[in-house]
Amino acid sequence: MKKLELHWQILLGMGLGILFAFILSYFEWGSEFISDWIKPFGTIFINALKLIAVPLILASLIKGVSDLKDISSLSQMGLRTILTYLSTTIIAVSIGLIIVNVFEPGKSIESDTREELVESYGGDAELTRQNAEKQKESGPLRALEDLVPDNIFGAASNNSNMLQVIFFAIFFGIGMILIPEKKSRPIKEFFDSLNEVILKMIDLIMLAAPYGVFALLAALVVEAPSTDLFVALAYYAICVVGGLLLMIGFYALIVGIFTKKSPLYFLKGISPAQLLAFSTSSSAATLPVTMERVEEHLGVHRQVSSFVLPIGATINMDGTSLYQAVAAVFIAQAFGIELSFAAQLGIIATATLASIGSAAVPGAGMVMLVIVLGQAGIPEAGLALIFAVDRPLDMIRTSVNVTGDAAVAMLVAKSQDKLGDPQVKEWDDKYKKEDFDNQIE
Repeated sequence: MKKLELHWQILLGMGLGILFAFILSYFEWGSEFISDWIKPFGTIFINALKLIAVPLILASLIKGVSDLKDISSLSQMGLRTILTYLSTTIIAVSIGLIIVNVFEPGKSIESDTREELVESYGGDAELTRQNAEKQKESGPLRALEDLVPDNIFGAASNNSNMLQVIFFAIFFGIGMILIPEKKSRPIKEFFDSLNEVILKMIDLIMLAAPYGVFALLAALVVEAPSTDLFVALAYYAICVVGGLLLMIGFYALIVGIFTKKSPLYFLKGISPAQLLAFSTSSSAATLPVTMERVEEHLGVHRQVSSFVLPIGATINMDGTSLYQAVAAVFIAQAFGIELSFAAQLGIIATATLASIGSAAVPGAGMVMLVIVLGQAGIPEAGLALIFAVDRPLDMIRTSVNVTGDAAVAMLVAKSQDKLGDPQVKEWDDKYKKEDFDNQIE
């Protein structure tokens, strides 16, 4: 019998967890049994995600920054590529924040259900409120002051200091670029290997995802059985999907404006890569197809695509960043936590910088969300609220990530005068080959 794909296993675990909890809720001992014997496995799964967050950001971000050494020979293209990627990521996070603040899906939860949530998960919620009060009393440059750690090991020991870890990782990566390659090679090989180990650990953690989802959903049903919680979750999913569709429209629009190619031409050209990204939830696995579509069907010169797209698979995670913004604010709303404008600016900064180190593999977005929640002071236990619908959303946001990579490749190619008509390019290659053959004869 063919083994089910992971996303189907997760959806099956979600459904069985809800069904299991509803059945046991008819017995007096059911809720206590789930709390004592089922919920701990969900907690272990969440802890495993939190455990891997700091090593992932350090290894992936240092590797990602140090891999940009080719910018020295392609400085203009490299700078343009990085700035465009960062700009689209900031726009994606901003769209997410606008949508979730306008529609407020978390506030559709009734006050009684919210109180149950805070009672069940809310040790962190009260601490968050206290920290928010302290931040209101701090000076205007406190956020900038807190960005630079006085002890990297102390910063790495607390997920709420993740921006400090990101700062150190970027600073470290820049230092590696600026020293001779011969001297940086051993440490680069170390972080390359460390990154591979961390990615394998994520794979192992995600193997337990169906069981973790089963435990989380079962506990959620018995601890907060009100249907309005699931209605709010549906609103949240709609907000994420709506934001992701807006991003695809945004890509098509900027491609049309700056390259004079029609949005339909762009979407038709990249659609096979989008579908593969949707099915694999991995922009890294989709990279070969993305490159083929961009070169052969969108007219991007290979010199541009071979530089821009691999970097995009590492640092450009627009769909993931948008989802993180919506998820963070939704969880805060669900717990009745008001996020200040400064806190939401912090989400933009953290989600943008964390996207640089976000691994292009299934499940990494949830790990990076731990970083965003920790930095914003939002209870990480709220992951249990959204994990049920994370996998299908992961498939959609990966398609958006790949679409963003292709759009930026076209923009950079246009700016470098290396964007042509695929059909013309094909004929040019054919004529060059015929000329070469004639010369040999």
